[in-house]
Amino acid sequence: MALEVIRAEVNRGRTWVVDADIASFFDSIRPDVLRAALEERISDRRVLGLIMGWLRAGVWTGETLLHPESGTPQGGVASPLLANVVLHRLDRIWAERHRRLGVLVRYADDLVVLCPTKERADAALAALAEILAELGLALASAKTHVVDLRERGAGFDFLGFHHRRVESFTRKGRYFCARWPSPRAVRRAKERIRSHTDRRWLMLDVEDIVERLNRFLVGWRGYFAKGNSTTVFHDLDEFVTERMARFISNKHGHHGRNYGLRVLIDHDDLGLTRLVGSVRHGPVHAVR
Repeated sequence: MALEVIRAEVNRGRTWVVDADIASFFDSIRPDVLRAALEERISDRRVLGLIMGWLRAGVWTGETLLHPESGTPQGGVASPLLANVVLHRLDRIWAERHRRLGVLVRYADDLVVLCPTKERADAALAALAEILAELGLALASAKTHVVDLRERGAGFDFLGFHHRRVESFTRKGRYFCARWPSPRAVRRAKERIRSHTDRRWLMLDVEDIVERLNRFLVGWRGYFAKGNSTTVFHDLDEFVTERMARFISNKHGHHGRNYGLRVLIDHDDLGLTRLVGSVRHGPVHAVR
């Protein structure tokens, strides 16, 4: 839903984007701010005490027990929910005071504001800083900036996607908001693929390697298919083929990839999941 709001609002002309990052978000949430937010919905003092006691219990690092005075344990099972409770106040204040500046789109602690003009984008950035200060939080200045999507090559990353305004192939002079996996998301995907096809797994059957890869690829495809990801999907398909071909060659005592490629070709890719063909929007061959 957040991704669809971005696409729709940019296409409506909100091409100035406040790409915001909250500094040390999970570590910075103040207990008094969190408790006040919880008390808006929870009247049972025992439940409140249990939640606050969970936060005071400390964080085990593997060597020592830490007792931070603020924040929620990053990676803790309840931390995303508690963080959302705090930032729901941001949503409400924005709707009450600042909605004329632009559309706030938030998912957990990731957020952007889509504005029609530079003046409103600058005002939105100032308003965000003010609201967050009221919540005991702050923007990370080095990671927060205003983007004009009308500039060639300008874009921003949000929820794993890179968002950019691109020209339509079929209607010259018409632009629309496209999205595809961000460079960071692609790097992480390749790291996972390398890990699954590492030499240390040569003692395993190739079928086991394919099964592991497919579990990852099916999930990755399911998320990023909701975008203009054909070019990236094609590149990753080739990367998977290259890694599997070299893995098969090494397993059977051959150098390079040729032996493994022949095995893949002769056996219908051994059932490897392919990404291309699953995109839900038309392909975008934008400059990356």
